[in-house]
Amino acid sequence: MTAPTPRPTVGAHLERALTVTLDGEVAFDDYTRHLFSRDASMYAITPLGVAFPRHADDVAAAVRAAGELGVPVVPRGAGTSLVGQTIGPGLVLDTSRHMNRILEIDPAARTALVEVGVVQDQLNQAAAAHGLMFGPDTSTSNRATIGGMIGNNSAGSGSLTYGMTIDHVRALDVVLSDGSRARFEPIDEAERERRASAATLEGRIHRALPGLVEAHADAITAGMPAFWRRAGGYRLDRLVGFGPEKPFDLAKFVVGAEGTLVVATHALVDLVPRPGRTVYAVGHFADTPSAISATTDALDCDPHQVELMDRTILELSRRKLEFAGLGDILVGDPGALLFVSFTGDEEPELIARLDRLDALWRRNGHGYHTLRAVTPAEQGALLKVRKSSLGLLMAAGRGTRRPLAFIEDTAVDPAVLAEYTTRLKKILDDHGLEAGFYGHCSVGCLHIRPFVDLTEPDEVSTMRAVAEAVRDLVTEYGGVNSSEHGDGLARSEFNREIFGDELYEAMREVKRLFDPANIMNPGKIVDAPSMTDNLRDRDALPPASPLRTTLDFEVVGGMRGAADRCMNIGACRKASAGVMCPSYIATRNEEHSTRGRANALVKALSQPDPHAALGDPRLHEILDLCLMCKACKSECPMSVDMTSLKAEALAHHHESHGVPARSRLFAAIRALNRLGSATAPLSNLPGRVPLLRRLLERALGITAARPLPTFHRVSLQRWFRRHRPPAPRQEAPLGTVTWLADSFTSYTEPGIGRATVELLERAGWRVELAAGGCCGRSGMSKGLLDDAAKKATALVTSLDRGADPESLIVGCEPSCVFMVRDEYATLLPDSAPARAVAKRVRQVEELLVEAVDAGLLTLRADSWLAGRRVVYHGHCHQKAEVGTAATLALIRRIPGVEVVEIDAGCCGMAGSFGFESEHYETSMTVGGDRLFPALAAEPEDTVVAATGVSCRQQIFHGAGRTAWHPVELVREALADRDRGEPGA
Repeated sequence: MTAPTPRPTVGAHLERALTVTLDGEVAFDDYTRHLFSRDASMYAITPLGVAFPRHADDVAAAVRAAGELGVPVVPRGAGTSLVGQTIGPGLVLDTSRHMNRILEIDPAARTALVEVGVVQDQLNQAAAAHGLMFGPDTSTSNRATIGGMIGNNSAGSGSLTYGMTIDHVRALDVVLSDGSRARFEPIDEAERERRASAATLEGRIHRALPGLVEAHADAITAGMPAFWRRAGGYRLDRLVGFGPEKPFDLAKFVVGAEGTLVVATHALVDLVPRPGRTVYAVGHFADTPSAISATTDALDCDPHQVELMDRTILELSRRKLEFAGLGDILVGDPGALLFVSFTGDEEPELIARLDRLDALWRRNGHGYHTLRAVTPAEQGALLKVRKSSLGLLMAAGRGTRRPLAFIEDTAVDPAVLAEYTTRLKKILDDHGLEAGFYGHCSVGCLHIRPFVDLTEPDEVSTMRAVAEAVRDLVTEYGGVNSSEHGDGLARSEFNREIFGDELYEAMREVKRLFDPANIMNPGKIVDAPSMTDNLRDRDALPPASPLRTTLDFEVVGGMRGAADRCMNIGACRKASAGVMCPSYIATRNEEHSTRGRANALVKALSQPDPHAALGDPRLHEILDLCLMCKACKSECPMSVDMTSLKAEALAHHHESHGVPARSRLFAAIRALNRLGSATAPLSNLPGRVPLLRRLLERALGITAARPLPTFHRVSLQRWFRRHRPPAPRQEAPLGTVTWLADSFTSYTEPGIGRATVELLERAGWRVELAAGGCCGRSGMSKGLLDDAAKKATALVTSLDRGADPESLIVGCEPSCVFMVRDEYATLLPDSAPARAVAKRVRQVEELLVEAVDAGLLTLRADSWLAGRRVVYHGHCHQKAEVGTAATLALIRRIPGVEVVEIDAGCCGMAGSFGFESEHYETSMTVGGDRLFPALAAEPEDTVVAATGVSCRQQIFHGAGRTAWHPVELVREALADRDRGEPGA
């Protein structure tokens, strides 16, 4: 007997075979394997390798090669599965990177032909041009792929109207377990017999499956849960009774099979008409049971959806800047909200349905207030929170005590939901578990995630006991154990008890028929391991070794704890709104997402010598494209702060490999700019001589493709010493304000600094210039943390010495302002002066808005800006830390302007990033994704505004538009200006 091939040798053989055969990439390195060992579940299994197929032929070749070596195949879309479907020990096929084309939309037939890596929002945006959309509307629509939704049989908040994914799949192109390809679609008996005659795996399936269904028809009818909204087991019920009136439809049959039977490559899906209008009634209730009890009345009004959000989610939302607007909308202090939506084309009809619901709730004593949200503006803040419920709940975890998905999408008939939920809550109480409740009351599905620490053996046992009790409870109520998130590793173990022995054995026969060698995502749906195997926190992570860090991560459990907050829900893979994550948007590469980087850092920080591991070149490669935009700090539900993590990792990398000259140069940007200003205009010549630019690129890697900033001979400091305030400084009625003279408004854009100083002085402030040193931002961004700390300490000392603790510090370069206000807390954690200084920092826009509103600054109604459209692009750090409300408010104070904030993500410049030769192309790709096209669509007379120096540079270079700082526009509109032309 021949001994089995050792697994490392199998991996090497498979890697060589795939590298030769596939057009797509192949990765078998340890870091990539670790990144794909996780999804959004509580599990972790390290795969043998990962392939990124470019097309269906690649998928077939990969399955064939893996099968020849007995290696399991694990199909994967966005990797956001909640119960472990997309992880496994074999070859992961990531179809999201390349197989993401919409091949055809047929408006007449209301269908779309797509590759399986297409994202739901991507399809909806394309279909919207025809008044259509894909019906299943998951909360993860901005990253969920159609292939993942098919594998999972996903639903969403609108499933009462649109059903589940299975109801919208017309045909699938698939790869079978032997690497052959087939098309699954509804066929009549004659066509089935024709296909059954082939001496192929497809033929065998068409021959044997009808007999299997017929033999177990009674068990299928009796054993399948009666409730319609289910996402567990194989859908044999869809094949029962096929014949002249019911086609044999394998396309629908394999929906929800979790990749255990076939790998889909293309899907023909139905589209539905996009509703013309949607209106919401948001019921306010004292507690969750009261809200659930009101569901029946809501269903009597024929709603599109009825969604629950409990107090836990509401309180979590109040802690996030992103959802700050919610507090201004709600009435009182609700213990739960019920979102009821109605869709249609006629607003009066929709309003009448709102009236009817309101009357029903009043008559039956449900709730204490019903908020109406009719317009998109009224709905925005509400819907943003509702779609973020999962992320908010996940963020409430601390360390390894996390809200886990193991009972979180059971469903029962809505008529018994209140009673069922009360009993489920008692199970949790009896076991001492806390949980948040939210989800789809309209279809009897609530997402309930108990907080469990899987590093504690007793809590693992408790989790299992609760899972078994809930399984029995949902069965008692005739419900389903999974109604939209599938079986995976969390629930497959229970399928024999749920479906009964005969039906379960029929499902095992199906698995053997489709996959005789058991290579297609084994261990899911049938023949599964225990739900307590392969637990991420217990089994995959050793205790973290000690590591000295410069930045303070102790509030989140050290540097590894900060990275391990990532729960892989994939919000950083969105591509159509917000900022996070610009490098993923540019590359569509998992390792260049916040999730990918966080997981890579977890791996490095789990090594016996984490300091040495942080110097690993492969880790550095993964971190390299992070633009340090800080969007993850606010847009990631877990607030994973990759900017700080990368800065610390770079510091350790430098200790191992030395500091590059270019990093030292950029860290010294203030000294460089000061020297450039002192020697201007001669210092500007090198930027204009192509030969010198090429030499600079060769020597330091500073790209010759991008213009360098222009140094100004008259710096802000020089101007400030010579200028005369409008009134004697001692007479300033508002007191003293310290102006943070950053390295850019001091030497390369002093006009912005002059405009700001003039505005503050005219408003009645005495302005003092803090021009003594750099804030340390440039050094921190390059990982020179000791240098950054030294500069920060010096600046804090100068700002704190003899200062009135109530006096304000303002600036207009967001990266510097928020460095002082927010980053010093981690860079100088033990510095009381740093904390005192941080409390004094405000945005200059806030002071100027107050001055205009108080009549201290008068803006002309007939300035050249009157009648103009102003489009504003916010700085990433500003958006991450406080949002753009103050800046927008300031621009809107200019009489006669139309102000529009463009949702264009990150500009791609990111300080020095866009100047670096190896990053230039990525920088321009990021800007070209949304920002450049948005500006290109604007008329020539549109005024462009941006708060960040990097943003203004990128806009000029990439879009050919000159961007103003908002304070410059306010200065242009000041009453002492002639109406004239810009800058007159």
